[in-house]
Amino acid sequence: MKRYPRVLSIAGSDSGGGAGIQADLKTMAALGCYGMTAITALTAQNTQGVTGIHAVPPEFLKAQIQAVVEDIGVDALKIGMLHAPEIVEVVAWAIRHYGIERVVLDPVMVATSGDRLIAEATVSVLVQQLFPLATVVTPNLDEAELLLGRKIDGVSALEGAARELLAMGAKSVLLKGGHLPGDEVVDLLLPRDGAPLYLQAARIASRNVHGTGCTLSSAIASYLAQGHDLQDAVRRARTWILGAIQAGKDVRTGGLNGGAGHGPLNHGYAPVAMRVLG
Repeated sequence: MKRYPRVLSIAGSDSGGGAGIQADLKTMAALGCYGMTAITALTAQNTQGVTGIHAVPPEFLKAQIQAVVEDIGVDALKIGMLHAPEIVEVVAWAIRHYGIERVVLDPVMVATSGDRLIAEATVSVLVQQLFPLATVVTPNLDEAELLLGRKIDGVSALEGAARELLAMGAKSVLLKGGHLPGDEVVDLLLPRDGAPLYLQAARIASRNVHGTGCTLSSAIASYLAQGHDLQDAVRRARTWILGAIQAGKDVRTGGLNGGAGHGPLNHGYAPVAMRVLG
């Protein structure tokens, strides 16, 4: 039976369209996947920050997941903003109950603007329940520092930090070093039972980096849904997102009234047709 590669995003909604569910769907469509959503929270948000968060009740999140998985099915799952412990518990239940095997966990904790997006009590529950279930965890430097309770100073510290995250239960970690200074961006993919893979690229000067974490994790999930292994999926996703940043670096989306917000990537710079599996 022929079908599309199916990717479910469990994440928050960004009313500004640059991150969250909106960025996830744009990414999945651009990479030829069929995107689906289970929304955890609504945010009032634009290029300059988050002004409000409206939580979705856990029972309704569960209903969204059940409706999608029991009818359409899921080849890969991307997890984003989970603001409360009971929301984390619903997601963990769904992964176990439906046996979802390809899971990309983006531990969204701080927005590009610096706004906190997760309750303190949620962090430990997220680590305990979701780290062991995820194929890969994709924290940026700020999120990794919050998880570890310490600073990560320089590229030389990435592997040690990633190994600490593996010790917290993760199977694989993609530690993103984009917040480190320098003309080069270095990320590290470290599987529990494999060698470290450093991924390097020239830094692209742009304020339009809102939603990069959401976009990258969705791209990885999209490539996993198409049948690529983790290392290949990460390489492909990283190449694609660098293209999206480059294509959108000179476009002004936010700050139309004099502000200086963080605009989105150009998710539609190189769309492909919907792929068909089987």
